[in-house]
Amino acid sequence: MPTPPAGPASRPSPSALPQDIEWRLPRHARSAGRARTLLREQATSWKLPDEVTETAVLLISELMTNAYRHAKVSPGREIRACCVLEADRLRISVTDANDTLPMPRQASPDDESGRGLTLVAALAREWGAEPRPAGIGKPVWFELRTPTP
Repeated sequence: MPTPPAGPASRPSPSALPQDIEWRLPRHARSAGRARTLLREQATSWKLPDEVTETAVLLISELMTNAYRHAKVSPGREIRACCVLEADRLRISVTDANDTLPMPRQASPDDESGRGLTLVAALAREWGAEPRPAGIGKPVWFELRTPTP
C-alpha cells in the first residue's frame, strides 16, 4: 500500500515543537548580537507576536551585555542563555560565572550606560537574579506575557 504524500496534516503542530532552548556563548561582546539573532529565529519558530519578540530581543541583549561587561571571571567562561515558552509567558535567563548579584542603579542623564536593568524592570512582567544553588555564578531572568492560544 503506497504511503500518502506528506501534507499539512502530517506536519507537527507548533505545540509539538520543543518549548525550551539553551545557547552557550563565549564571554565576548559579539555574543549579545548572536543571542539576539538566535532569539529572533526561535521566536519565529514559536510564532511569537512581533511585540513580544522585539521586547525579548531588547532585554536579552541587555542581560547578555551585562554578563559580558560585569562578570569579571577568567577567560573561556561561557554565558548561557535559556528560553522557556509556557502557555502564557516567555521566560529568558542569562547565566554567567560571577556570583555578584546585579542591582539596578540610577543613571544620570549624561551617563552612557547603566540603564539596562531599569529597562528590564520596566518592560518585563517580572525579573530577578539569584545565586545558583549548585554551582558558581548566577542566572538573571525576566518574564514576558504571551498571548494564550
